Parts: sequence; C-alpha cells; structure tokens
Amino acid sequence: MRPTSLNCVYELAQKDKRVVFIGSDLGAGVLEDFKKNIPDRFFMEGVSEQHIIGMAAGLALEGFVPYVNTIATFLTRRCFEQNVIDLGLHNTNVRLISNGGGTVYAPLGPTHLAIEDIAIMRTIPNMTIVSPADADEMRRFMMQTLDYQGPIYIRLGKGYDPIVSTDKVPFKIGKGIPMREGSDLLIVTTGITLSLALEAADKLKNKNLEASILHMHTIKPLDKEILLQMVDKVTAVITVEEHTIIGGLGSACAEIMAEEGFRERKVFKRIGIEDVFPSGYGKQKDMMERNGISAQKIIKTAEKLLET
Repeated sequence: MRPTSLNCVYELAQKDKRVVFIGSDLGAGVLEDFKKNIPDRFFMEGVSEQHIIGMAAGLALEGFVPYVNTIATFLTRRCFEQNVIDLGLHNTNVRLISNGGGTVYAPLGPTHLAIEDIAIMRTIPNMTIVSPADADEMRRFMMQTLDYQGPIYIRLGKGYDPIVSTDKVPFKIGKGIPMREGSDLLIVTTGITLSLALEAADKLKNKNLEASILHMHTIKPLDKEILLQMVDKVTAVITVEEHTIIGGLGSACAEIMAEEGFRERKVFKRIGIEDVFPSGYGKQKDMMERNGISAQKIIKTAEKLLET
C-alpha cells in the first residue's frame, strides 16, 4: 500500500507543479525517481517531524500541495500541536501519509504502534481521515487528493492488505461503500479490517446468518446517511478496526447512532484494541489476533449479539 501511495505522489507531481514531497528519515531508494527528476520539489528533512509539518503548512499557504510521509506515531502523537495549529486552524492543503497505522510495526513494540492515531486526528477541526482497504483503493483515493480542500490524514496498512476492495462503486472521499447486503447484522469496517469482515460474513452465511458490510474508508467526515440507512435494516451492529476502541471508527458510529434514536432496539459492539497498551512483539497479524481483531472474533460477537 505504501509504494502505491508514494508512486501516486510522483505521478501527481509530474502532472502538477504544485505537488511537493517532504519525507522524514525514509529508507534508501524511496521515491528515487522523484528525487532525481524533480529535485526542487523533493525534500528529505530527517528526524524532525514537527519541523516538517510547519514546513508543509508554509508551502501550502504559498499555493503548493505538500505530501508528507513518515511513521504514523510520529505524525500524530509527536506533531499534535503542529497538526492543530498549522494544519487544522489554517485549513491548509497538506496530505499526511502515515506509515504503519495500527499494529504494522509490531516487531518494534509499543512505541511504534499507532493504535490511537485516528482518535487523535478526529479531534482536529477541518482534518479529513482516510484509511483505504488495499493498494487498489489507495490508488483510487490518491488521485482525488490533489484539489481536495483542507488537510488529509492518510492511514497506510502494510503487508496484511490483500486486494478486497471494489471499483463497482465510485470512490468518493466521505462516502461509505456497501460491500454486502444482509438482513441479520451490519459489520462496519475501515482500512484492512474489510478483509476480515468479508471472511467472517462468508462463514456466518454457512450458519444461516446474513451480514451486511459497510466499508468506511473515510472516518472523518463519516458518511452518516449510509450508516443510518444500513443500521435501520438490522438489529445488530459490529464495528471492526485496527485501533483502540476509544475514539475511532466504533466511537464515531456509536455517537451517530445514539443521537439518531431508533424506534427498534439495536445491539452494538466495538471490536478493536481494548484500553491497554498491546504487549509483546512479533508479527502484525499475530498481534491483531491477540487483541481480538480477527474474523473468528467477528463471528463469535455476531452470534452472541443475535442471541440477545
């Protein structure tokens, strides 16, 4: 997913002289063609994340469209004040491409796990948050970022992102994509958890349970209209995210549902990381499963909710 997003930045830069790339301590060879062919719009600033946010904001105020790329934890935790003041307050057209959303950097431990990045960025007015499911959806999204007004936080998966998205429904920032229709429950996903929901829905069907799936690639602004339409048709709703259950996709859906006030009772459950620092080191998939982010957990949760 990351190579696709960065290749798209280079494509956009070749077509539009407003596009600027700013990196922070990236690996050797990253965007080498960009650096070679458009050196005056390629900047590698080293480990200075707060600085590059301010730099990007300044360039945006001068009419450029900067694409910033570094590790998610550093873009969000470390740069919170800069994101609020330099990007949110001024509504600058800066695109933050974050490596390692969720548990991607499980081998590096808790300092590199971006499990609260969505919650952090949701609090910033004017900030758009997008988490594509796979490389194909990433490409469809990236082509729409050039002229979009305001800052965008782009959450990248890495390594555990099979191609499961669809182009049958046109991609549009801020619009959810219904992936399945079912009468028993609704599973709402974002990012790479779409693949888990699809797997779970197939297995639930064998148990005579029909699941709808709503893929919310854009978490802010969340597509309230499609969410309420699909919630209205079922009795049980599950949200699934590679993120803490506090402040992310599940919280956003719960806020909307609570304010709507349905006539019929709805049972609701968030699947994600509990209010803990995930322990241990290892592979992304293993850490997700240890924290209950799996197709099997979705199935068990669905069965339990539908018993009530």
